[in-house]
Amino acid sequence: LAFSPERVDPGNKEYTTKNTPRVVSGVTKECSRLVKLLYEQIVEEVIVVSSCRVAEMSKLLENIYRSVNIALVNEMALLCDKMKINVWEVIESASTKPFGFKTFYPGPGLGGHCIPIDPFYLSWKAKQYGFYTKFIELSGEINESMPEYVVFKVREALNSQGKSLKGSEVLILGVAYKRDVDDSRESPAL
Repeated sequence: LAFSPERVDPGNKEYTTKNTPRVVSGVTKECSRLVKLLYEQIVEEVIVVSSCRVAEMSKLLENIYRSVNIALVNEMALLCDKMKINVWEVIESASTKPFGFKTFYPGPGLGGHCIPIDPFYLSWKAKQYGFYTKFIELSGEINESMPEYVVFKVREALNSQGKSLKGSEVLILGVAYKRDVDDSRESPAL
């Protein structure tokens, strides 16, 4: 009996199942050895960790890292909008720093099966240990507010043309949860 968290990025042409390192653990050392042997037939690199709990927590950390950083850049986008600063130029210039900065982009919220859901699972689980996950909760609030912000910006653009949102026909492009995929699970556009 063993566990290996899913590590796929739909639409990503650079990282495939084969060249994405696989984290694995078994419930015993023998199970760990066997699951490593199995995955070595499929992927280029297998990382064996000490327990299935560590393997699962690594998956949660990966997804929470994305959620928190997307929330941060979404909040920066909201602030830059208020301050009349081009957030895209800010991100582009910040991304020239070769260390200590990973580029994330603002958007209408989080989508897909894992990223919007996994953080709240861990937040729920943490409460069973008497722990409150402030960053996770705050990032969830920010990301969940983004669809309303998009509607606000559409309303603002229509109003600037003397039109009301009510009664206007609005075309929504890109209802998938991310670029270059046909999956609309948890899409903020819906």
